[in-house]
Amino acid sequence: MSDEQFKRGIDEFNRGLFFECHDTLEDLWHGTRGTDRMFLQGLIQVSVGFYHFFNRNYKGAASQFTRGLGKLEDYRPSHRGVELETLLTDVVGWLAMAERGQAGEMIDVDESVVPKIHLRQWHISKENYHGNNDN
Repeated sequence: MSDEQFKRGIDEFNRGLFFECHDTLEDLWHGTRGTDRMFLQGLIQVSVGFYHFFNRNYKGAASQFTRGLGKLEDYRPSHRGVELETLLTDVVGWLAMAERGQAGEMIDVDESVVPKIHLRQWHISKENYHGNNDN
């Protein structure tokens, strides 16, 4: 695994490929230890939240957004090149929409308004990654 896998996951998120993002980042997460592990899990949960949201599973979306926000909060304002301030603020808004959908309100949004993950740079440090490098 490499920086490229992380960047691929971010690109998938930004293109609205939330299930694929989940798979890519989860594969990276399995080989990650240390503080980056919780960070990756938070990003995965936010991605899964959007997957559920656009499949009208508002209960699942609200749950995953809540869990992801809780994990990412400690990494503000940024971590590993990911700008978290705007992302987390935006996800709170999507959480509110998911809760309204869960309460029965008709939710109609355009996927193009989903927040993007803004990435400056990121690298895997050897002390945080303990998987194999076969990929």
